[in-house]
Amino acid sequence: MNRVALLAALVAVVALTQSAAIGTAAAQTKFRLAHTVNTEDSMHLAMVEFSKKVAARTNNAVQIDIFPSGQLGNDVKVLEGVRLGTIDMVLGGNPFFSSFAPEVNVLDLPYLFRDYEHVYKVVDGPVGTDLLRAVEKNGMKLIGVVEIGFRNITNNKRPVKTPDDVKGLKVRTTPNPAHLAAWRMLGANPVPMPFTEVYLALKTGAVDGQENPVMLMHAMKFHEVQKYLSMTRHAYTAAHVVINLGKYQALTPDQQKAMHESVREAATWQRKFNRDREGQALAAMKAAGVVVEENPDHEAFRKVVGEAVAEDYVKRFGRETLEKIRNTR
Repeated sequence: MNRVALLAALVAVVALTQSAAIGTAAAQTKFRLAHTVNTEDSMHLAMVEFSKKVAARTNNAVQIDIFPSGQLGNDVKVLEGVRLGTIDMVLGGNPFFSSFAPEVNVLDLPYLFRDYEHVYKVVDGPVGTDLLRAVEKNGMKLIGVVEIGFRNITNNKRPVKTPDDVKGLKVRTTPNPAHLAAWRMLGANPVPMPFTEVYLALKTGAVDGQENPVMLMHAMKFHEVQKYLSMTRHAYTAAHVVINLGKYQALTPDQQKAMHESVREAATWQRKFNRDREGQALAAMKAAGVVVEENPDHEAFRKVVGEAVAEDYVKRFGRETLEKIRNTR
């Protein structure tokens, strides 16, 4: 090959390479995923795993950029953003979906789940699959479910061992009907509030306490502004990864599959991470001076709120789903 021919060949290779690079860039899809927890919490870490797995499965054709700590707004606002298409994806707790998919409120009923094994059999099984289809409304597609966990109460007033100890406490809750009803029955004053505002509200005394899983409390540093923790384990909360429906439909079938498979793997990873680290988080809060009641009277709490709150749900949606969950073994 003479020099002229060689030069021409090199120019052609460069042109093809540039063309391929431009084509790859043009084909790449980037999504913004919003949530309200900080970067230390396992939900954020699970979304990092999810993002990595999607990129690997799609050869970087689909990339997910994560915006934590309420950077794009509180839970209500980011969820509305996904519904409208101004935000691509969101990770949000089940309680925030009950405003437009009220049937999923069953997952938030107090003392419904016996333990984590029971939760996973329901959420991962046919009951959960059928129930969570209700989330896929108003322009959204459910990608998968990760974990927030079993909720416990903290406050700055007194130790909580029995339901009487809760009376009069001003407790930050989600806007979920089951949560609000339960705390009112216990004699507390529930105060729905965006999660991004809870730390300051606890610090200033705007509320006496809050209720969340241990891992999330520790990650959000609530132990810095709370004196007492009671392991009431009064309800379990799941978190849903959803995407704007139009943007989901624009993906190829393989890319959609990559999304679902990646969330499932990230959820499995997170569950193990939580079980391995919950004890450490609790010990760290004790070391910080939080007084922990590890064995409150669960049966007394259950008698006050277990059936009463469940009956409100049954009046609206019937007993079938509730009984399927209770009978899952």
